[in-house]
Amino acid sequence: MAVRGKMMGEMLIKRGVISNEQLAAALEEQRDSEDKLGSVLVKRGVLTEQQLRETLEFILGIPQVQISKAEIDPEAVKMLPPEMIRRHRALPIARRKHSLTVAMDDPLNQQSLDDMRIASGLDIVPVLASAKELDLAIRQYLAFQLDPGMERILGELCQDNRNAVLSLKDTDLPKIDNEAPIIRMVNAILMQAVRDRASDVHLEPQAEHIRVRFRIDGELYQILTLPRNSLAAIVSRLKIMAGMDIAEKRIPQDGRFHMQVEQGQVDFRVSSLPTSHGEKIALRVLDQSNAPIRIEQLGLSAQNREKLVAMARRPHGIILVTGPTGSGKTTTLYSLLGEINSMDRNLITLEDPIEYSLAGINQVQTNPKAGLTFASGLRSILRQDPDVIMVGEIRDEETARLAVQAALTGHLVFSTLHTNGAAATIARLSDMGIEDFLLATSLTGIVSQRLVRRLCTNCRETYLLDEKAAGRLGIPEQKRQQFFRSHGCNMCRQLGYQGRMALHEIMVLGTETRNLISRGELAEGQLETAAIKAGMRTMKADGIAKARQGLTSLEEVMKAVLWGS
Repeated sequence: MAVRGKMMGEMLIKRGVISNEQLAAALEEQRDSEDKLGSVLVKRGVLTEQQLRETLEFILGIPQVQISKAEIDPEAVKMLPPEMIRRHRALPIARRKHSLTVAMDDPLNQQSLDDMRIASGLDIVPVLASAKELDLAIRQYLAFQLDPGMERILGELCQDNRNAVLSLKDTDLPKIDNEAPIIRMVNAILMQAVRDRASDVHLEPQAEHIRVRFRIDGELYQILTLPRNSLAAIVSRLKIMAGMDIAEKRIPQDGRFHMQVEQGQVDFRVSSLPTSHGEKIALRVLDQSNAPIRIEQLGLSAQNREKLVAMARRPHGIILVTGPTGSGKTTTLYSLLGEINSMDRNLITLEDPIEYSLAGINQVQTNPKAGLTFASGLRSILRQDPDVIMVGEIRDEETARLAVQAALTGHLVFSTLHTNGAAATIARLSDMGIEDFLLATSLTGIVSQRLVRRLCTNCRETYLLDEKAAGRLGIPEQKRQQFFRSHGCNMCRQLGYQGRMALHEIMVLGTETRNLISRGELAEGQLETAAIKAGMRTMKADGIAKARQGLTSLEEVMKAVLWGS
């Protein structure tokens, strides 16, 4: 910040945040670098960014804003050129008649303020923001440029068709011409979601507008806002496409439809939810051209791939894939089924829902309303002479017990569970009521995984890990070699990441592990120690190894393994 170091230092000492000695050391370090005093103090761990902003707010009289919780006006962001926003690290967040409120980490940079005033033609009102939050928000809001066609349709919705949208009734939707702005806007949003590799689309009614967000590589990005008065028509259009009841607005509904795009067929799962501002719509995007993938594409280390393939080729037993929702468990199961699929084996799956069609495999969709649950479906499958059974998820004792019985009677069973790690899975099954001796006999192995974003190979660079981060990750001093990070480029839309990969830990049940389970010694730490002794690499170790190879960043590993635990 452009604030005299002496003035800031005295204020921090007066408030009891730092000592005279800490200030002197920071001033000495500042003389040898171009960093501001505040940045040096934060870097040295003497004070937090929040304490720094509070002090600056007091000294400068400039209010601070928490961008992660602020309502950012996308139209305000457009008031400045993207190059200027990046150069000055300044993000417009609100516009008044004659002024533009801009979040900055250096609100006293007069050159930046003058440039923005000239570019926007408005008075600039600066507010203080965290540098970290600011960088993330700038990446998000500048990452995705709307298709010019969508911009034109948006203009039509906002202006020429306002009255038509307001007077539109649900019964009119099926009769609307395909050239109507509402239908073209819905199609444009879906097409852009496919182009941007989005896994989910959220249309969220707010008090004054509709917020449209895409989930890309596990992160949510706001793409655009739509006029509030178009909500009923857009929701009704999607409901018609998904075969849902457009007249029912009081209860949640589910539906499904597919579209033909340049890449091929894309399926969309649709869910509606009544909220205080109207119905929210969430769509899961299932691009058939992206799946299923081969086991070589899962991001497994050579050691883990060998273990997983060996387990999948056993004639019987249970193989479980565990992890939180959205961690790629189904993708791993599909890859395993593809690895062992052959003409001489009968493979049957029981799923809720079927996400992708697998050639040569019998796939069954559960239907609880008709009585087809995981448990009842599994009973029926056992009468179909199966060799391999995949159960989408073990949710209760009945399903778990049937899966164990199937494994003990000579079948290979794949399924998933929601647990934090491989060792924790055994205790979860025991809590469901499965006897320890049955677990020890039927379980073959457990794959625990979480997804992290891949570093962009175009803009990644090396750096040496600092002692504090190394200590938190448990990396010995002598192993603090170079790691990788990226700052964003045009290829990755300034995000620094492209695509995702999984971190794994694979527990193959050996003699010692089975003996522990048989004796009822199911403590997570004890089982993990035995598994590591038998050759298991923990998820944290797998993540650090992949970060060292430049496949992902340590920040992603820490978020997935440490914060996600």
